[in-house]
Amino acid sequence: MTTLFPKPKLKQIALKMGKDWYEIKNVETVDSPSIALYLDHLKFNIQEMLSLVNGDAERLMPHIKTNKMPKVMQQLLQSGISNFKASTIAEAEIAAEAGADSVLIAHQLVGPKVDRFLDLMIHFPSTSFSTIIDNVDSARLLNEKALQKSMTANIYFDINNGMDRSGIKVGKELNALLDFMEGCESIQLQGFHVYDGHLRDSDFSLRNDKIEAGLEKVTTCFNTLKENHPNIQMICGGTPSFTSHRLQKDRVTSPGTCVLWDWGYGEKLSEQQFKYAALLVTRVISKPTEGIVTVDMGHKSVAAENPIDKRIKFLNLDNYELLSQSEEHGVLKVADWDSIKVGDVFYGVPYHICPTINLHDEVSVIENGTKADSWEITARKRKLQF
Repeated sequence: MTTLFPKPKLKQIALKMGKDWYEIKNVETVDSPSIALYLDHLKFNIQEMLSLVNGDAERLMPHIKTNKMPKVMQQLLQSGISNFKASTIAEAEIAAEAGADSVLIAHQLVGPKVDRFLDLMIHFPSTSFSTIIDNVDSARLLNEKALQKSMTANIYFDINNGMDRSGIKVGKELNALLDFMEGCESIQLQGFHVYDGHLRDSDFSLRNDKIEAGLEKVTTCFNTLKENHPNIQMICGGTPSFTSHRLQKDRVTSPGTCVLWDWGYGEKLSEQQFKYAALLVTRVISKPTEGIVTVDMGHKSVAAENPIDKRIKFLNLDNYELLSQSEEHGVLKVADWDSIKVGDVFYGVPYHICPTINLHDEVSVIENGTKADSWEITARKRKLQF
């Protein structure tokens, strides 16, 4: 029998967070599969983010894609964090509705999203919106549409410093984009957006060296540009590089996953001391044959982009193996089959919390070990009002 998560590792987790901290006293009120959000851990993570930038909330631009919840946005705003990054217009909308000072939609706008973005700006004049650009055609389209509405749209250049997923490289193409911008009346450059999500080495020193090496040309270019644009800023990274970019006071950091935390980053980023704030609650629904139990946790309830052994880690189950998943079922091979009953509750940490959150409509809010509320995951929808 393969033992994926032996007892010593689970004991280490218990010592770090407190034994059985995850147990919900009124778990009979919590449906499954579902997500439980532990309010004290959420608040801890927000304060930990702030402490890593020495309390300077202006250096934080948390990514909304992880939580997608207006109530979480309120917690962030109450802590003094007022600037955010988003992937979708719906995420930007909930931030503005909650009272955000600024929101960067870090996803290049195409199709109807350009008009939706401008409509969002009109509807929420108290929030400063911006988006990213990495080519002349997108800059031209946004400029034309903003000009038609007598508006000015704020943009950041999306810089490709090695991930090769999006962005423009420093060099002649960026220079050509800068030249084109000189003739644009209705778009205003705010700075650089640089995402280095491909750098995730477990060893912090190695990761940090790679992050800084990847930014050498970018930083030189940015500093040159800043001579004529003194108010521009450089927004850098996500959660893996947060602990590097925080060391450079001229950079704005944009972690997201650490607001809720997950098994994947908890395993890789040992220098970061965030707590699991969101767990999956699942129940045993069958014991079809000896040594096998089935839970109501299929790939419709936990992110399934990773291999089967990198999807969920149960905190109150030892010596097991997740054999397979279908839409609504998860099949486990277990050692202690006789002691497990249909209806038993398992608490699990998702390997990747961001897409897992997106699979659910709401979370059960756990306070003092009890379900006290439910919060809607509003921005899992692609479109709200705009």
